[in-house]
Amino acid sequence: MEGSGGAKGASAATVDQWRQFSRLFQFYLDKTTPHAHYRWIGTAVLAFLFMLRVYYLQGFYIITYGLGIYILNLLIGFLSPLVDPEVDPTDGPMLPTKGSDEFKPFIRRLPEFKFWYAVTKAFIISFLMTFFSVFDVPVFWPILLCYWFVLFTLTMKRQIMHMIKYKYVPFNIGKQKYSGKKSSSASSSNGGSRAD
Repeated sequence: MEGSGGAKGASAATVDQWRQFSRLFQFYLDKTTPHAHYRWIGTAVLAFLFMLRVYYLQGFYIITYGLGIYILNLLIGFLSPLVDPEVDPTDGPMLPTKGSDEFKPFIRRLPEFKFWYAVTKAFIISFLMTFFSVFDVPVFWPILLCYWFVLFTLTMKRQIMHMIKYKYVPFNIGKQKYSGKKSSSASSSNGGSRAD
């Protein structure tokens, strides 16, 4: 009887430690949210280490191919609007299709933070998988590379055509500012050099 009570206590302690670790991890993850540049630099370092490992081992091409397909899938979610006008044209916030339509900000299906987090996790998992020889399946890598480029080209072509059709750009460069209309007389009077 005491043995089962001790096992339950150890199990509860393990669950409590896991919850504490989970809260601590989430705390530090939340602190990285405003630092997008540093997050992406860290992910680029992970990607470089992964590619370096694959290059020196001359293997694990199937893991790299799977990683590439997964990142392509995430990229499509990142570039797509939350509500696709082709699928559901009446529900939710619509993308403006005419110049006279009201401005609506672009809302992504996959937000940047979740995109970064999924890509980073994928690189970490792929890197760890390269330490196990069971995942080193012998394949002819040039075929996989060509097939990935074909998939990438076709998918991006379809996505760009969708962007052109519904007139949206999934990137915003800084905050949009309203400058108002400038009259031609005001701009010509201010145009010369100023004498102080």
